[in-house]
Amino acid sequence: MSEVVVRSGGSADSGIELLACLDPLLREWLPRQRWFAGKGRPVTGFTLVGAAELLPVEGRLGLHHLLVRVHQGPSRPGDCYQLLIGSRAALPPRLAPALIGHVEQGALAGRTVYDALYDARPADVLLEALRSEAHVGGLCFERDPGQEIRSDLVPRLVTSEQSNSSLVYGDTFILKLLRRIVPGVNPDLELPLALAREHCPRVPPPTAWLRAELDGEASVLAVLQPFVRGATDGWELALRELAKSEDFCGEARALGRATAEVHQALARALPTVTLGHLQMETLVDGMLERLESAARAVPLLLPYVPALRSAFTALSDLAEEGRTWTAQRIHGDLHLGQCLRAPGGEWSVIDFEGEPSKSLAERRLPQPPLRDIAGMLRSFDYAAHSAGAPAPEWAAACRAAYCTGYAQVSGVDPRTDPVLLRAYETDKAIYEVVYEARHRPDWLAVPMKAIARYTTPADRF
Repeated sequence: MSEVVVRSGGSADSGIELLACLDPLLREWLPRQRWFAGKGRPVTGFTLVGAAELLPVEGRLGLHHLLVRVHQGPSRPGDCYQLLIGSRAALPPRLAPALIGHVEQGALAGRTVYDALYDARPADVLLEALRSEAHVGGLCFERDPGQEIRSDLVPRLVTSEQSNSSLVYGDTFILKLLRRIVPGVNPDLELPLALAREHCPRVPPPTAWLRAELDGEASVLAVLQPFVRGATDGWELALRELAKSEDFCGEARALGRATAEVHQALARALPTVTLGHLQMETLVDGMLERLESAARAVPLLLPYVPALRSAFTALSDLAEEGRTWTAQRIHGDLHLGQCLRAPGGEWSVIDFEGEPSKSLAERRLPQPPLRDIAGMLRSFDYAAHSAGAPAPEWAAACRAAYCTGYAQVSGVDPRTDPVLLRAYETDKAIYEVVYEARHRPDWLAVPMKAIARYTTPADRF
């Protein structure tokens, strides 16, 4: 492989000029990307947050790293996005899916620009920058000195992601590039680093990462981790076994044990807190507000609102009687798709970014571990209703096995706290109803069936 050269960042004026010439193309291209969060609203303008030249425009291939704030009207601040923009005199056919457009004016006039993550050469540049701990303009490429990063790994783009983008290097590493960037400590790096310090084998330890300053705070842009070779994600595996009418309880039990190991390691690595009456009132108020908002957005929920509300008020009543709960850092968005099963049977947990719809501050709050468990239990229910005829017995067996596995490691069966578990499962199902109504109407029946079950007294949990 030829040597990779990383250049300095360039001036702010050149970045602004670059963004100006890209402006009309980005207005059309950005809303079509799966990871763009502002769909349905027109792009009205851009503000440059940061720019760095990684390969010179004068060459056959130019490469720019941009942090761009995208404005979509005056009602809210624009989101900041990370873009890797490649430029060539002409785009080879293999890069046709990456096309952004043809620039007519400015520094890139006459060149074709594209999403550089589709191209092996820019991918090599990113890996070399991480390996060499480069500083390029405002970009800081950092790494764990205890892990080797080879420079001869062939990259490929993962095409199945939605909210971010990932590159796999030779089945050795996976580089996750965050697309929507928020200022502050990102749990997608913070928590795996904490787990690595605890030598938790269930989470691949970060090998390298990319940071930049955003709104005066160091912000994570990308994380490189070991790639779990030959692994299958839990969602795909569950659907495959379900389609063959195969038992999944053994895997569910092992996954419960893995979840408990991660929770225990996080509790050792980071502070825990006690949630009493006042804290639980705040938690319940949030659940009630989400219920009311969801009922306004999806009128199908209206007949169930009184019974759903009782799931939350029961938790409030328990807290008022003096019950307390321990809260700690958790995964925050745990489901089957966030888990990988290696060929040898070991489970890993990935993607600690948390729910993208929540603020970074919310995602970093200590929470009861049952919130993660509720997310996984809902995932079993989704799988059981996603492959052919619904299989509620399969879901019930997996849920029980998962809780049993969790208890085998933690010493506490999640089912012994039914009020909190019911509240979290109900809250998750309400979130799912709104999501499906907005994005996947064909799937709306799945969470609505759960809502109906949760509000039937004889069939609650």
